[in-house]
Parts: sequence; C-alpha cells; structure tokens
Amino acid sequence: MKPKIVLDYLLAISLLLLLLLPTIVILFLVFKEDFNNPIYSSIRVKKNSKKFSLFKIRSMKVSNQINKVKSTSFDDPRISKIGKFIRKYKIDEIPQLLNILKNDMSFVGPRPNVIEEVSLYSNEENKLLDVKPGITDFASIIFSDEADILKDSKNPNLDYNLLIRPWKSLIGLYYVEKNNFIMDLEILTLTAISLFNKKLSTRYISKKLLSHDFNTYKLLFNPDRNLTPIAPPGHSNLVTQKDLDTVYYN
Repeated sequence: MKPKIVLDYLLAISLLLLLLLPTIVILFLVFKEDFNNPIYSSIRVKKNSKKFSLFKIRSMKVSNQINKVKSTSFDDPRISKIGKFIRKYKIDEIPQLLNILKNDMSFVGPRPNVIEEVSLYSNEENKLLDVKPGITDFASIIFSDEADILKDSKNPNLDYNLLIRPWKSLIGLYYVEKNNFIMDLEILTLTAISLFNKKLSTRYISKKLLSHDFNTYKLLFNPDRNLTPIAPPGHSNLVTQKDLDTVYYN
C-alpha cells in the first residue's frame, strides 16, 4: 500500500476519534437552528471524471441549498448564523474525513469541483482529474479567504471564474506535475501552520511558486494582492457570463 494511502487512513481515523465529540455538538447546534438535517452532500467530480457525494456540515439555510449560485461570499445571505462560524474555521469540512475513508478523496490534492464548473474545464484543466481530489493543497491555503475576496460581489460565480479559478487551476496543475509524498507532508504542515499564521504559510508557498514560474506568479503575489482577471489554463479568453449561462441554465 502506498505511503500516501496509509497516511490518509491513519490520519482520518485519528482525527475522527479526536473530533467526534465536538463535531456532535456542532451538528446538534446546526440541527437546533432550523430542525433540518445538519449534514449536506453535493455531487462533485473526482479522479478519472467519476462523480461522488462530498459531505459537509450544512452552513446554509435549507431553502437555499439548491441554487444556481455555486460560489459564496462571507456576507452571502444564504449562510446561516452558525454557518458563518463553521465556514470561517473550516469546521464544515470535517465530514470529508469520511470521503477519505471511502477512498473518494485524499488529504492533499486539488479541491473537487461541482459538475458545472468541471464542464468549463479546458483540456489542460482536465489534467486536474488525473489525481484524487483533496481537502487541502497550496491553492486552498492561499485562497482560504475566498469568501472575503468575493465579499460584496454582485456576481460571485463570474468573479470566481475570473479571479480565483484560474489560479486554483494553475496551482493545482503544478501539484499534479510535481506531487510526491514529501510534498504532501509539506502541504499538511503548511495547512496546520496557516490556521495560526497564514502569512507565514503563504510566504513559503509564494517563494516556491515564484521560483517555479516567476513571470506568471508575480501577478498573484503582488504586494497589494490585487487580483486581476486572467484566463484559466488552456483558455485563450476570459470566462464570460455567457459561458456560465451555458452550463448553469441549460
């Protein structure tokens, strides 16, 4: 058995046992808020383009779970009161430990996307589906403030595809090309550090990516962190609203 798989199983079982009681409390509080199922599942795409149910602790009001808006900002009115708290501290991701035990996911890998987003992938981005999706990767650390980036956005789906998706795909493709067990340990360590000091983790990642491709990543790691719209890998043009309408409303 590969070291990565052994690490996934051992770490997932250990964390499930460690977090069982506090998770039960969180689930009760979510249930108490509106007396609906506190677990939410959504269909995502994993390795080899296969579909699976990704589990999360529900952070939105039930009436808003099925919605054409796939990207959310921190001030999204669909998010419940306790939902803001569990999203901020990534507590809603805990049930994905079950996805790891089901062999749908790994701890480290590109984040799994919904079917609509994957249908927008270029041939280059489809390489992201050559590896298991993960709970964390370099892009997850850099864009852990994704909800804040999309705050006040009038069109979070489009802004996500203009400002965030291209970078997530680029960084994910870097992982697909370079990944190994040592890199996985590196990402897990950086993820733990980022919970207390995101700047330190981001500084380390920026040095790594800038040394890999300075001319590309200097646009991401500019001093003011002003994100500029760019085309996703393999695309020659920026994503448009028409592109999104094709997959979300047809």
